[in-house]
Amino acid sequence: MNNKFDALKDDDSGDHDQNEENSTQKDGEKEKTERDKNQGSSKRKAVVPGPAEHPLQYNYTFWYSRRTPGRPTSSQSYEQNIKQIGTFASVEQFWRFYSHMVRPGDLTGHSDFHLFKEGIKPMWEDDANKNGGKWIIRLRKGLASRCWENLILAMLGEQFMVGEEICGAVVSVRFQEDIISIWNKTASDQATTARIRDTLRRVLNLPPNTIMEYKTHTDSIKAWEEFHGLVNSSGR
Repeated sequence: MNNKFDALKDDDSGDHDQNEENSTQKDGEKEKTERDKNQGSSKRKAVVPGPAEHPLQYNYTFWYSRRTPGRPTSSQSYEQNIKQIGTFASVEQFWRFYSHMVRPGDLTGHSDFHLFKEGIKPMWEDDANKNGGKWIIRLRKGLASRCWENLILAMLGEQFMVGEEICGAVVSVRFQEDIISIWNKTASDQATTARIRDTLRRVLNLPPNTIMEYKTHTDSIKAWEEFHGLVNSSGR
C-alpha cells in the first residue's frame, strides 16, 4: 500500500534537489531565491492528489496545539502555539498523516488536534471563521478517539451537505473530559446549523439526551475578553 504515497515522496525529493541547487548559487541569487520562496510559498507548497489517488473536494490541514492549563493566553501567543502538521488533498494522503498520529484518547494534558480546510487557521479571528460558530459536544473520557475519527471522516466525505459552510473540526483533550466541535462560517444561518447538528448526531451515533451547545465565535471572544479582563484586574 506504500505505492499510494509515491507522489508525496517525489515531492520531498524535489525539495532536496532544489536545496542542493540553491546551495550552488551566488549570494545575490540565494537572497533572491529566498525572497521568491517567501512570496510564493503557497505556490511552492501546493498539495495535489497523486496519480490514481482519490481527491477530496477540499484540501485540509492538520494542526496541533498544547498549552499549560490555567495560564492566560493572548490571541497572539495562541497563534504562535498552534503547530501545522501537514496538508493533504486526497484520501490516501489523509491516511498517510492520520495513521502516524497519536489518537486523542492517548494524548495527555491540555492538548488539541485541529483539522481545517487549507487556508483557514483554527482561530476565531480568521476571516472564514469570524462570522461563524461551532457545535460543541462534551465527552466522557474514553470516547474521544472514536468520535474524532467518525467526525473527520464525515467531514472529509462531505456528509454534512451544507456547501462551503464547514470550516473545520477540533478535538480538545482535558483532564476531566474531552470536547469535540465542528466550526461553520455563518452562525446566523439557522437552517445550516440545524443540519450540521442533526448530521453530527447521526455520524457520532449520539444518545438522544446528549447535550449539544452552539456557540458563536463572537460570544467566545467576548467571554475570553471578559475572563482575561477579570484576571488582569485582579493582578492574576
